[in-house]
Amino acid sequence: MKSLVKTVVLITGFSVLIRIFGFLFRIYLSRTLGAEALGLYQVAFSVFMVLMTIISSGLPFIISRMCASFRINGDKKKQGKLISSALILGVFESIAICGIVVLCQNLFKGLFTDEACVWILLALLPALVFSSVYSVFRGALWGQDNYFALCVSEFFEQIVRILVCVLILVPTASNLTKAVGVAWSLTIACAVSAIFVVLLYFIYGGSLSKPGSEYKELVKRSTPITGVRVAGSLAQPLIALIVPSRLIGAGYTSSQAMALYGVAVGMTMPLLFVPTTLIGSLSTALVPDISMALVKEDKNHIESRIRSSIIFTIFVSALAVPLFVGAGELIGEFLFGNPLSGTILAGSAWIMIPMGLNNITSSLLNSLGYEIKSCMNYFIGATIMFVLIWFLPSICGINSLFWGMGVCMCVTSGLNFLMLKRKTGIKLKIFKSICFLVLITVPCSAIVSFVATLCSIVMPSVVAIILSCMVGGVFFVLLCMVFNVVDVKGYLNQLVSKFKINKKVKKST
Repeated sequence: MKSLVKTVVLITGFSVLIRIFGFLFRIYLSRTLGAEALGLYQVAFSVFMVLMTIISSGLPFIISRMCASFRINGDKKKQGKLISSALILGVFESIAICGIVVLCQNLFKGLFTDEACVWILLALLPALVFSSVYSVFRGALWGQDNYFALCVSEFFEQIVRILVCVLILVPTASNLTKAVGVAWSLTIACAVSAIFVVLLYFIYGGSLSKPGSEYKELVKRSTPITGVRVAGSLAQPLIALIVPSRLIGAGYTSSQAMALYGVAVGMTMPLLFVPTTLIGSLSTALVPDISMALVKEDKNHIESRIRSSIIFTIFVSALAVPLFVGAGELIGEFLFGNPLSGTILAGSAWIMIPMGLNNITSSLLNSLGYEIKSCMNYFIGATIMFVLIWFLPSICGINSLFWGMGVCMCVTSGLNFLMLKRKTGIKLKIFKSICFLVLITVPCSAIVSFVATLCSIVMPSVVAIILSCMVGGVFFVLLCMVFNVVDVKGYLNQLVSKFKINKKVKKST
């Protein structure tokens, strides 16, 4: 079995590159489209993502788990049959969904607050067909632990999308034309990346076989996962419809409401998801790793993975909080030229801790085969979230979105903890660590804010941001070591020892 550390490092390295290019692309879009057009695109995109969930959730997840078990048994022919069946099933589903949306486009016109969102959604639809092909072969590479090919394909898609978007966007075009152009850039990128991942699959020795009875097995095992994930993903378009309408009800104009939503979701939210670069890498690596451990009935390995991944997640999420709280306003102004995005970022940075915990605990439950239980926990948290975003806009405006999300993640991650303890019998004993890490963020935030304010007087914004974040990060790690919250020194010693061992092995060979 490949080292989990090496896998996470590989995925994280590519994820960081993808995020960097993604951030640069997001900055370009925010400045080219403007807040209102970006808001229109985000509303249409949130609906598109629900449709994408149908294609890219259940099937690839089951494929990865089944391929992992086939690897243990050495049955390559079954894997070929599985991929062929999944490919036919996925393409059929995607074409059917596209047809339904086109026929029912008048229904969507009634749902959206702006009819322009329908044209953006229609431009995104062909991406579903290409993504169905991409998802199947991606699931196969995932199950084979071929993370290099997996990462390269995702990186390739991001680069293609950025290049196409820059080439087709016309600065003098209307907001609607620009937003539709962004949608077409995603569709074209999905087409190119689908071809690319198919080539990678065959280059790395993959094959296809005549499908047999695999259809029933795939439908039977993937339908529950797809169903619960689609139900969960419906939250995004509902939020996209509710928040602007409730802001209008609170006294904002339609243009102001859409602009606020564009700033919150298009500019602020991507920054809040920065810690998930590391957490998402770990989650991706855990699925086949724990699936194979389940087949081998290796309980000690499973317990070790659960405990270490949760502690790592808490540390990474808490580390990012003081950086955004203290330097958030400078970051928003520097990246997007929008002071409001920085103000919102500083006020909502706290949600990264429950967001990270929800991410990793949900992935652990899914890897253990408790997808439905995980989704039920999310539904409970989401119910509370919708109540808050319905009533709070008149009190705190767009910040109601982040309060709703934060409370939702707190409730969901708490329920996930209880479920993990009940199903695995593991005594996590991490409540004390969570409390200490939360408390440590307070003085660290003050230090980052002080350094950022002081440096911004005499230095460029980018220098002030870098210096304040570096000081805050070092101070955070030192406090963790002083109070023994996280054994940072122990982790570093492990990494150094592993590096030395690998170096000796390479020399001997």
